[in-house]
Amino acid sequence: MESLEKSVMAMLLAGDDAVLGILRQQFDASWIANREFSGAGFFTTYGVPAASPLTPSKRNFSFGDVGAVMDGVRDGVGFVLHVKDGLISCLEGYTYDEPWPETISSFSLSYLTGDKRDMGALCKKWT
Repeated sequence: MESLEKSVMAMLLAGDDAVLGILRQQFDASWIANREFSGAGFFTTYGVPAASPLTPSKRNFSFGDVGAVMDGVRDGVGFVLHVKDGLISCLEGYTYDEPWPETISSFSLSYLTGDKRDMGALCKKWT
């Protein structure tokens, strides 16, 4: 599970953008505070050191432009990263109305927009 989460976070936080850079710093210093399974997905809550840099707007926003093809899940998987008060808060993973697999033997990640990430649309989430 942690391998999937780290791979998803690497893709979600990739890019030459100041906010993504701050979120990468936060993630590098973070720890898993809690993980809950909903049946069709999961919620992983992160702890972030109090001294971590905050995003410039210090506001709440969510984004998720990464999807996965995974053994045992017919229609794929989606992910959303939630940011609260300028700090990473929770990674949500979900299926499209299927049970979350008990084990993840393999997965393949991609951006929902294809090979090239739509940075313009992404940055509108926090500006």
